[in-house]
Amino acid sequence: MRAARLTSPATTPTGPSAVGGADPVVLVAHGSRDPRAADATRALAQAVSAARPGTPVWASWLDHTEPGPTEVLRDLAVAGHRRAVLVPLLLTAAYHHRVDIPAAVAAAAQAGPPLAVRVTDVLGPADGTVDPGLLAGLRRRLGEAQPGRFDALVLAAAGTRDARARRSVGRVADALGEEFGVPCRVAYASAAPPAAGVAVSRLRAAGARRVAVSAYFLAPGLFHDAVTEAARRAGAVAVAAPLTDAPELVGLVLRRVDDQPDGRGVTPSG
Repeated sequence: MRAARLTSPATTPTGPSAVGGADPVVLVAHGSRDPRAADATRALAQAVSAARPGTPVWASWLDHTEPGPTEVLRDLAVAGHRRAVLVPLLLTAAYHHRVDIPAAVAAAAQAGPPLAVRVTDVLGPADGTVDPGLLAGLRRRLGEAQPGRFDALVLAAAGTRDARARRSVGRVADALGEEFGVPCRVAYASAAPPAAGVAVSRLRAAGARRVAVSAYFLAPGLFHDAVTEAARRAGAVAVAAPLTDAPELVGLVLRRVDDQPDGRGVTPSG
């Protein structure tokens, strides 16, 4: 009965279930109570599938939305797959990457046929390197927000208590500011200061006349809504939309899929 889940149009995120050909790709998002977030993840999965014909692509969530990655991995194993690639749809390598995703893979290994799962790097800076596609996606969304000329930027992220993860966000802000030739400061929607409105206000107090906000989010939701409201109250000229299914993000996901870590990150199950 579990394998039948893979072939049901009502529950299949995207992608065929037939065994053979390319290894299936499982995208794992954080999850949100806001249905817009799940819709964005499904749209990204569909875009990845369209960009890589013949590769089964599945969307899953760590919380709030079904199916979870454990369920998808188990179903793939029961359907006859022997390998899968799991891509964390995360912008920092914080708690969810270090703890939740390995736990989900381990849970899938406890029952069912064997399945070798390769977990890729997150979409944010890997080994300290900011992927050019990530910057290009942020540029695209900022351009769509039509800020006109601006003399300062805020990169607004969800937030984390993990200092290493915050440093990775800072690297993206530095790279984005360098591309536009303007100062770029980081703001967070939760867990760490400063808030988006505070960051915008500080830049304006320092002399910036037109501050735009780049959204370091993969999907819309309450955090992005709060950032937008606070930044506009503080005088931001524009707030970009989340990355969602931007073509540059699709390309980044596929680069993570194609990266071969020489056996690192491969977890056998079963």
